[in-house]
Amino acid sequence: MPPCPCGSDLDYAACCGRFHAGEAAPTAEALMRSRYVAYALGNLDYIEATAGGPAALAFNRTEAEASQLGTVWLGLEIIATRKGREGDSDGTVSFIAPYRHRGAEAALAETSDFRCIGGRWLYWDRLPEIPAAPRASPPGRNDPCPCGSGKKFKKCCG
Repeated sequence: MPPCPCGSDLDYAACCGRFHAGEAAPTAEALMRSRYVAYALGNLDYIEATAGGPAALAFNRTEAEASQLGTVWLGLEIIATRKGREGDSDGTVSFIAPYRHRGAEAALAETSDFRCIGGRWLYWDRLPEIPAAPRASPPGRNDPCPCGSGKKFKKCCG
């Protein structure tokens, strides 16, 4: 049996294949992995069936089919999972998925929002990125020391 493209140590049939065959994914991360594999295999029916809320409204099969052409998914790295376990009603999964599209390599980095409705996990939406706070530049050697001593930085804490 071929290994599952989601990166687990299981073969496809024992991993994401069972979800593609109709079994409900037990966690948000399991759904995330199975959706990645569905994209990698071109299973847009599964992508559409596991979308809810804003994601279901935004799904456009024609656009999805067009974006699949010339795209090869190269792997999946789960960065973090928050909530999304059995018994939870929501959860998030942050991931990076490198791909090659018509010869150019890129990566999809996203934090996805999932909801569990009626015992089935659904991809709900992509969460907006929070920009990193700009770092303050360190004081110059002749600037006043930030400790408040009144001395030059180079003669105090620098």
